[in-house]
Amino acid sequence: MAYEIPVTQARAELAELINRVVYGGERVVVTRHGKPLVALVSAADLERLEKKQEAAEEQVISSVSSLGSVASAPGERGRFGLAAEHRRPDHRG
Repeated sequence: MAYEIPVTQARAELAELINRVVYGGERVVVTRHGKPLVALVSAADLERLEKKQEAAEEQVISSVSSLGSVASAPGERGRFGLAAEHRRPDHRG
């Protein structure tokens, strides 16, 4: 659980908050009007979060690229294929 502190109080106690994060292993959430504004986390925590994000992005890219092109069901090309066809001007109908 993160320690929450209002931004006005955080300004006055920044050095102490940094020590709590670095040496105490705590996470601090700075709030404004009771809503989370920013979080103070250790550099090690940030690095872990970034690695997880990169891994998740790579997994999504891998999943999407493995889909490839899927063939349409029979009869669906007419409905969803080309949006328009080129017809000669003399064509009626």
